Amino acid sequence: MKQLSDSLLIQSYHKAIELNLSDEFIEQIKREINSRSIQHLLDKHISHVG
Repeated sequence: MKQLSDSLLIQSYHKAIELNLSDEFIEQIKREINSRSIQHLLDKHISHVG
């Protein structure tokens, strides 16, 4: 997961939710997002997609 770009990590997070993947996997992605301090990209992606 550390090899993914920030953008791809965010996309993966949204796709995992869309596909209803395991909560554990989604949480793992979310922890990586938090560790990179890129939570603001989640909001940006949501507003861009919505």
